[in-house]
Amino acid sequence: MTAQPQKKSTAATLLGALILAGAVGFIGWGVWRATLPQPVPVQGMVDATTISVSAKIPGRIESVLVKEGDRIEAGTPVAKIAIPELEAKLAQVEAVARAAGAKASLADEGARSEEIRAAKAQKARADAALALAQRSWERVDALFKEGLVSAQRHDEVRAQRDGAREAVRAAAAQVEALETGLRAQEKDAAHALLAQAEGGVSEVRSMAEEAFVKTPLSGEVSKIIIDPGEIAPAGFPLVQVTDLTDVWMSFNLREDDLPGVAPGTRWQVEVPALGKTVEVEVYWVSARGDYAVWRATRQNSGYDLRTFEVRARPVTPVEGLRPGMSAILPKGL
Repeated sequence: MTAQPQKKSTAATLLGALILAGAVGFIGWGVWRATLPQPVPVQGMVDATTISVSAKIPGRIESVLVKEGDRIEAGTPVAKIAIPELEAKLAQVEAVARAAGAKASLADEGARSEEIRAAKAQKARADAALALAQRSWERVDALFKEGLVSAQRHDEVRAQRDGAREAVRAAAAQVEALETGLRAQEKDAAHALLAQAEGGVSEVRSMAEEAFVKTPLSGEVSKIIIDPGEIAPAGFPLVQVTDLTDVWMSFNLREDDLPGVAPGTRWQVEVPALGKTVEVEVYWVSARGDYAVWRATRQNSGYDLRTFEVRARPVTPVEGLRPGMSAILPKGL
């Protein structure tokens, strides 16, 4: 009778000890877990392709044709530059082009029929003068041989005959030149001058077209940088345009967080501004610059940790996702 109660008392004591040990162990495990470093959320930022629309030529801004928030297509004028000097320059080069065109046309067409007839008439007069000079020379030469004419008179008549011959040759060459036309080299030179003048016209007209500054990218006008009335140097940005169809998220991760992160890795990222989670896919991993991206760990690991930039794009388009919004990996990686 006495042994039975003693066994029950021992079992109860053992059970209580086990329960107490379990409670102490559980509390100890909880304390140990509490002392472990908690995963820190990684905060990134949404970004998108943004370009600055600049003017190719300097000038005063006459008007800005868009407003911040406007959705525009590629090729839309965003600003107009006033360049009054171009109008005068255009008139000048157009006049030069017209003159060059007239010269080229004249070179192609050759001499007019009236000019050819006049040259032939001149040739006929030269022939008649030569015939008269030849007869005079023959008479004077005969008299000179008989001693009736002085040597001086004989030389004068001979010189007149020779001059008449040269006049005939010159008149004949003029007729031939008018009938043949300009040489090929002269025609080429005339057409080269015309091409040069037309190139000047095209250049000035192109500059005039550049007075309307157009965006090469479709998107949303995110910022107006310059106002009407201000002077814009060549290459100075006038308007910023953001392509909301090319959006990504950027995160800065220490290299000890990179295991398992590579192009193609997918995450569930919280976007507080939208109040929802977005699935993204990593497409780019690159080391940051050497400035302020090292974390000293020599006291425990013997090396320093670098920071890497990781970019990820939404797997599917997300309505309302805009540059500047926060993107959070809830429990780090």
